Amino acid sequence: MLSQQRLLTPGPTPIPDRVRLAMAEPMIHHRKPEFKSIYQEVQKSLKQLFGTQQPVIPLSSSGTGAMTAAVINCFRPGETVLVAEAGKFGERWLQIAESQGLNIVHLSKPWGEAFEADDIRKALDEHPEVGGVLIQISETSTGVMHPVREIAAVTRERDVLLVADGISAVGISPCPMDEWGIDVLLTGSQKGLMVPPGLALIALSERAWKKAEQQQTSCFYFNLLAERANCLKNQTNFTSPVSLIIGLNEALHIILEEGLEELYKKQWALAPMTRTGVSAMGLELLAPAHYAWGLTAVRLPDGLTASAITARMTKELGVTVSSGQAPMKENVIRVAHMGWVDWGDLAAALHALAWCLPNEPKGYLEPALDAYHNALLRYPSYGTAWQAALMLRHLGEMQPPAGCDAPES
Repeated sequence: MLSQQRLLTPGPTPIPDRVRLAMAEPMIHHRKPEFKSIYQEVQKSLKQLFGTQQPVIPLSSSGTGAMTAAVINCFRPGETVLVAEAGKFGERWLQIAESQGLNIVHLSKPWGEAFEADDIRKALDEHPEVGGVLIQISETSTGVMHPVREIAAVTRERDVLLVADGISAVGISPCPMDEWGIDVLLTGSQKGLMVPPGLALIALSERAWKKAEQQQTSCFYFNLLAERANCLKNQTNFTSPVSLIIGLNEALHIILEEGLEELYKKQWALAPMTRTGVSAMGLELLAPAHYAWGLTAVRLPDGLTASAITARMTKELGVTVSSGQAPMKENVIRVAHMGWVDWGDLAAALHALAWCLPNEPKGYLEPALDAYHNALLRYPSYGTAWQAALMLRHLGEMQPPAGCDAPES
């Protein structure tokens, strides 16, 4: 039976028609005025999205390239960093730091749990030699959101850079870097930004740039000082990923036409919709609290394998979701609700998941839709998206739907 294919993986995500059509336009040269005009427009929009006055540097790479660039431009071999690891991409910070010869203070949590600001404060008190903290905002392997705003308040008290992987957070949940005090914020094109893979974006705070200026990195390609110099001339250091930047420009138009607050309102509502639906099926959420706004990780009952469930969902109902990662590959599935998706896509995903479970559960869709609509009504509007996010945990009336709690920021 033919059906619409729905991509609900945590990257890549669906591409809006407007973005695809923009990328299909005839090629232009990356050193000519036409491209420079587009680049200038992209810079203006990216600063608004990142919540910064600093340049946002595009890199021709995946998000891992931006993670690597952050480490090699901000830290010398032999320096000490604290890696807060609670998932697959926390482990990636470890691997990158090790490959660059850094000394590592490894702080870990079980997968599905989040760090608290006090965890970071205690570790920094015990290790005053630490010069940077490497952490995810949203850990894509588990669907956990770490309280980076509170952690930034800790790092700003001392001479410690906070380097935040926002790959599944930027364009999904508020993370205004200047307001919160994040020193390095990075992301990739293929998640909340609704662009094909291959483009990474990174921004540094004023004090991070000062640290980078002292480093004089030996890396020829990921040289952020050289990239910044070219960014100020509305171009990239090397050959630009022209089509991706044109697509990004159109995607940013889509985001900013509606406004960041509307974007975050949608994302805030899709999370409890998904969590309520899977809980009503009798399934366990991997992240019971501190959960991400862009994906939900779900534990499968004993005897079921993620690869079998996800394969059936795609083959029989045209809905593609992801298995878990590393040790959780076969006992967790991850349903993404980020980028160019809406409540109808999530309703289809919930139906496909229920269809593929033994004794197909019933009675999950109405509670899920109620949770979605109630969340939209409860989303506070205080003029800026991040002000709303900061208020979520403090408002007594923000009672979550059954089986859910208020997202953390």
